[in-house]
Amino acid sequence: MNNRPLYFDYAATTPVDERVIQVMVECLGFNGNFGNPASSSHAFGQQARRSVELARQQVADLVGAQAQQIVWTSGATESNNLALKGVAQARGFGGGHIVTSQIEHKAILDTARQLQDSGIEVTYLLPDAEGLVTAQAVSEALREDTFLVSVMLVNNELGTLNDIPAIGQTVREHGALFHVDAAQGAGKVAINLTEWPVDLMSFSAHKLYGPKGIGALYVGPRAEQRLQAQIHGGGHEGGLRSGTLATHQIAAMGAAFALAAEHFAEEAATIVRLRSRLLKQLGAIAGCCLNGSATQRIPHTLSLTFREGEFNGQALSASIAFSATSACNSASNAPSHVLLALGLDARNAGRTIRLSLGRFTTEQDIDQVAQLIKTALASPPAFWAAPQP
Repeated sequence: MNNRPLYFDYAATTPVDERVIQVMVECLGFNGNFGNPASSSHAFGQQARRSVELARQQVADLVGAQAQQIVWTSGATESNNLALKGVAQARGFGGGHIVTSQIEHKAILDTARQLQDSGIEVTYLLPDAEGLVTAQAVSEALREDTFLVSVMLVNNELGTLNDIPAIGQTVREHGALFHVDAAQGAGKVAINLTEWPVDLMSFSAHKLYGPKGIGALYVGPRAEQRLQAQIHGGGHEGGLRSGTLATHQIAAMGAAFALAAEHFAEEAATIVRLRSRLLKQLGAIAGCCLNGSATQRIPHTLSLTFREGEFNGQALSASIAFSATSACNSASNAPSHVLLALGLDARNAGRTIRLSLGRFTTEQDIDQVAQLIKTALASPPAFWAAPQP
């Protein structure tokens, strides 16, 4: 256990908090809260339903929504699909225009390309030099037939924070619906859907110390009648997402979001302090560059390019769990679409690492990771060959 790499990949997934695990376990086994929440005729189902509705309220409380506006899904990927496809299908597919950005998660980009195949036009906005999608860029892309805009709250690779209230106001004045992928932002950014002009917002439990396989979609009043279900069979979740509710996962997501709300200020301050400690040590490395805005970002995620020296990523990965790109891109070994959109060439994209900090990161971890990076930069790659004369 002591030989495990240092964990700096919280943006990919977080370990489930022990307090959340306890809530999950209480919903399993014959002596637990195992009933079907839809079985309202007996005590087992009623108890499960109470846990589901408590969790719905806990998720809503963290993001300033009403409990009835939270729809359970299997994760942010499904939430994104339901938002985009559900809105497109409700208006009959064929024709119309959607605006999104080139640096969205693949769950948005791949879904948008599927909608293009059905005859919908899509504009993919470039980020600015700071890695941000601006309200002005969105405004300039809007057309008379634009019916949906989808822009993420926090970029999963850069950690940059888009001005969602400003973008949302622009979209609302136009009359289109506005969807936000907030998988990387919930619990890290103060979200208030009572005030923000957002119609649909996607959440994931496993980015916030909850289990994988459970997420939610916020459906605001402007979107209620403009969204069609993508999974049918029983009319669960107000007819928007059929399927027997997984009480243990839902209760765990609620507990995770409640913990995030309870410790929000404290954890934010801790992550800011740890990020500053890390950047101070890495700042001494020649050619080390932070990608994306230095100020309009969350402190949890850092994208760092090492433009000088020998970059031995293979040696680094043996001692540090980090990402070279987002988890959804890792299998292809292709350069990050986010970094390419930001203007990096393939070489520098290949010399970039994403370090993401979280609840269990310590000062000792920070000091160790900084030293390991310095050592890796000073070491030749395992298959290094001397240049020919």
